[in-house]
Amino acid sequence: MYKIGIDVGGMSIKAGLVDDGEIIKKSIKETNKSGGADNMIDDITQLVNNLLDESGLSIEEISSIGIGFPGVVTSGGRVSCVNLGLDNALIVSQLEKNFKGTHVKVGNDANVAALAEYAYGSMNGYNSGVMITLGTGVGGGIVIDGKLIIGENGVGAEIGHTMVATNYYDCNCGNNGCFETFCSATAIIKYAQKLLEKNRKSIIRDMCENNINNITAKMVFDAYKENDEVALEIVNRFKKYLAIGIANIVNFIDPSVISIGGGVSNASDILLDGLSEAVKQHLPFKKTEIGDIVIAKFKNDAGIIGASAL
Repeated sequence: MYKIGIDVGGMSIKAGLVDDGEIIKKSIKETNKSGGADNMIDDITQLVNNLLDESGLSIEEISSIGIGFPGVVTSGGRVSCVNLGLDNALIVSQLEKNFKGTHVKVGNDANVAALAEYAYGSMNGYNSGVMITLGTGVGGGIVIDGKLIIGENGVGAEIGHTMVATNYYDCNCGNNGCFETFCSATAIIKYAQKLLEKNRKSIIRDMCENNINNITAKMVFDAYKENDEVALEIVNRFKKYLAIGIANIVNFIDPSVISIGGGVSNASDILLDGLSEAVKQHLPFKKTEIGDIVIAKFKNDAGIIGASAL
């Protein structure tokens, strides 16, 4: 039987018909800006029905529906996401009624992306794995013996909010020193803007047409490849704290593999260069072996594939 995976985002909701980790058909709709549990249930119901109609299938041919949300999802299935107007919402029971008892499961979007990599991607075949998503923020997921580790209250894999150092700006969560304020695309852009505001010379100025608000992480990595002095400083700082963040993970979990995903992972040649050696320098025992550090296999489809594997 087929499974359906759903990736809920602030801008859109994507659904996919999945067979053994392979997406057969996709359907997408804009997220209802009004928010709230009722609207979310209606959106998901409509999206799944559209997917079934387009595929010529009935709900009886679907073994389960998995949904990844960009927020806190407890072990009891309660979903909280400020951007979507969800506050401790229980939506599973209503969806199961709408779909004639088909089993519905929910999880955090970064966690389900980790599950996708563990089940079918870069972490497949390992006993334990941690995925780090380096995007606008930093997300994470922990899988041990095939099971997601989310903690009692659903916040057990908030890797992006582990503390690595004092920073010059606060995280959106209100704390200072969060991993994601050093190693996200946002962090790269903010630090580039900070340096260029000091009138530093850099080819990044030409790339962004002298408007620092147009800077992207890709521009910084491209400039790094040209040995631009500012870009070198930005990327070396990024890699320093990436190594510290990963060392924290090794100290806590010592996983068999750490997979790096998200948009920043497109610069994989730069990220992986010397990374394992740098991580070891932050461990209490310098000669300790660590798990493999790899680049995630799935990009934009990780949420759908992982949700289907819940």
